[in-house]
Amino acid sequence: MGQVAFLFPGQGSQKVGMGKALYDRWPEARAVFDEADQALGMRLSQLCFDGPEADLTLTANAQPAILTTSVAALRVVAKETGVRPAVVAGHSLGEYSALVAAGAVDLADAVRLVQQRGTFMQEAVPAGVGAMAAVLGLAAADVEAACADARAADPMEVVSVANLNGGGQIVIAGHAAAVDRACVAAKTRGAKRAMRLAVSAPFHCALMQPAADRLAKALDAVSFRAPAVPVITNVDAEPNQEAARISALMVRQVTASVRWEESVTRIAEMGIAEAWEIGAGAVLAGLVKRIAPSVTVRGAGDPAAIMQIKETLASAANGSPHRMREVGNG
Repeated sequence: MGQVAFLFPGQGSQKVGMGKALYDRWPEARAVFDEADQALGMRLSQLCFDGPEADLTLTANAQPAILTTSVAALRVVAKETGVRPAVVAGHSLGEYSALVAAGAVDLADAVRLVQQRGTFMQEAVPAGVGAMAAVLGLAAADVEAACADARAADPMEVVSVANLNGGGQIVIAGHAAAVDRACVAAKTRGAKRAMRLAVSAPFHCALMQPAADRLAKALDAVSFRAPAVPVITNVDAEPNQEAARISALMVRQVTASVRWEESVTRIAEMGIAEAWEIGAGAVLAGLVKRIAPSVTVRGAGDPAAIMQIKETLASAANGSPHRMREVGNG
């Protein structure tokens, strides 16, 4: 087997019941959930396993819940496969999981940071003031132009590109009215679809500056180590292994666009032909398949998927052919 990239999902991948099968089967996963519960002083594990969904979806809960589930899966993957990634990356919130995977930050510090991050992001903009929308089938330059059209109509309002997800999917964020104007402009410019997303705040735009300022203070209290493997950062889509750069990168990440398409392309350019999505869901697998078809993506977030990887590795070591299941192809 060649080199493998580990990819970690962001907010939106949460679902009631996530991590429960890992917790029940592996003490390594139980230790992760127990550590997160203790670090936060709350039963995050119970919220992950039993809900209610409305509480799990709250940004301040969803972010530590997704990170904890991802790290639990990571620990199980390490135990069962012994595979060490050549590079790691995470989508938005998932970059914190990637930093844990690279040994740059401890789980307890990371889970507290993302709970604060979620709270700061939720409180940065009053409910209803901001919005996000997905624009499908339009080039990035045209989406940027649509946002410029929307800003020109009211220069006091913000709207900009938030996520460059690849595969013809770009997310915009800003003031609700400006986002709606940008959607109209995007359709005029030829977008297949442009529709509001069901999110609680306008992430990754200038309206998040108050959250970035508060997060900077929280990050100052955390000691980061040099990542043992390169971390492809959201803000510049380049590998980082410098501890001194991490805090500033994570502050910028709050208001900057998530350059996911470029990040995946960068991984492919490094000669990586296989990636494992570590955590709940298969959103990233679908995106990677459209961005870099040369990269095979495996799911590694539940017992069946992890054990299938283990079986495939064992078969390969014994010289026996075995086809590994791919995820996210639908």
